[in-house]
Amino acid sequence: MMEASAHPLSEMGVSKRFVEPCILVIFGATGDLTARKLLPAIYNLVREGQLSPQFACVGFARRDKTHEQFREEMKQAINSFSRVKPIDEGLWKNFQQHIFYHRSEFHEDEGYKSLQAFLSELDAKLGTKGNRVFYLSTQPSFFPLICEKLHTNELIYDSAKVTDKWSKIIIEKPFGHDLASAQALQKELLRFLKEEQIYRIDHYLGKETVQNILVFRFANQIFESIWNNRYIDHVQITVAEDQGIGSRGAFWEEAGLLRDIVQNHMMQLLCLVAMEPPVSLGANAIRDEKVKVLKAIRPIQGDDFKNSVIRGQYAAGYINAEPVPGYRQEKNVSPTSNIETYAALRLHIDNWRWAGVPFYLRAGKRLPKRSTEIAIVFKDPPGVLFQTPSKPNEANTLALRIQPDEGTALKINCKVPGPMSPIQPVKMDFRYGAYFGTSPPEAYERLILDCISGDNTLFAREDEAFNSWRLLTPLLEYWAANKAEDFPNYQSGTWGPKAADELLARDNRKWRLV
Repeated sequence: MMEASAHPLSEMGVSKRFVEPCILVIFGATGDLTARKLLPAIYNLVREGQLSPQFACVGFARRDKTHEQFREEMKQAINSFSRVKPIDEGLWKNFQQHIFYHRSEFHEDEGYKSLQAFLSELDAKLGTKGNRVFYLSTQPSFFPLICEKLHTNELIYDSAKVTDKWSKIIIEKPFGHDLASAQALQKELLRFLKEEQIYRIDHYLGKETVQNILVFRFANQIFESIWNNRYIDHVQITVAEDQGIGSRGAFWEEAGLLRDIVQNHMMQLLCLVAMEPPVSLGANAIRDEKVKVLKAIRPIQGDDFKNSVIRGQYAAGYINAEPVPGYRQEKNVSPTSNIETYAALRLHIDNWRWAGVPFYLRAGKRLPKRSTEIAIVFKDPPGVLFQTPSKPNEANTLALRIQPDEGTALKINCKVPGPMSPIQPVKMDFRYGAYFGTSPPEAYERLILDCISGDNTLFAREDEAFNSWRLLTPLLEYWAANKAEDFPNYQSGTWGPKAADELLARDNRKWRLV
């Protein structure tokens, strides 16, 4: 990084929120996440002066590598994946001096002992004051082992006894693979950590457009006053990806789409849309309201497994006019796999605000385009003014675009100029990039900064994870016991199984074109 006098903000007099000195240790640092997301995020935080000058990043992994080799690899990664390119050579010259590499197996005590000694050296050299963030970018099976070794070798502190320095753990999703495993993992982690030291990361919550949902709702009375079952007909949440599973076949065969996307990303979006106003902007106040939503969702049971849930798996097809293989032809995937790559659900929230309003969720791989969107579809106005049964007006729709092309669009009906007075839907469109002149920061930038600052608002709390699993575990068990007979049931490059369209058609509705 740089000396304090060369910090990007030191000569400009710009005041940012106070961020304490610390060392960020990334376990699994030779993996894809570190190169594509974590180091580019840290670089941009340094570039914008968001981190303390007394900061260091240490990669922890099993491959033999020198500090210099790791730094060069990270420089190339930043040049490839940073939202700001090319890399600032002057900044990098100083920044690289605060990037280090530590080789060890995850189970070797000697590796943790030498890590402790090395971090102490960095504390003395860089003034990082013993503060630690340990980022577990590894397979979930390593989480308890790494935490146990960190505890045994006194790398994580008992926050009740140690008050002059702190330690925190960031855990990548998934947190468990069902309710029982999530509870077992939590029990194991609490042997070594307090709940307030555990940061369960879901990068969707770091996206500016997701954070803006609360501002949009609660800072604009015009929308919050109609955010209920009197005016809203239904809500659609879509997470569409045009990519397949790539090299993640082994992971996907264990996880599937419900665990990888619905249980975390989509449930978080649903909670932010449906929650009641919190009593404050404090982390626990916001997370309390999200948990209330999860508890109010009607359980999936009985006929719901067939009538309210659709699963799918992609076959070969075309994406952007290029042929792509089916899921069962992907690397490390069973040729008879029953793992889902698509899911659509109809959920109901049984409370006063949302009684009678269905929430339709759909997510899938190898769909025609990459898009994440929340659509609030309003009820039709009463009466027959300006419409006929043969030509009804389109419903007013508020679309919150999470990615790409982040923004908000409101579709309303207007009269076309002329004597015949036809009615046509028009769109009022707000785009972050066009209005503010810059693209939003990457999600990991915000989340890493929040963790260092001790703000856990955007991280899932224990009971959030448990209640989400409590809803979806019965569905996972049903799918495990009842194999899909029609897989693959949608072609790559299409919008999923025909049954997903029928799910809404039975309610006289249809999926929105995103």
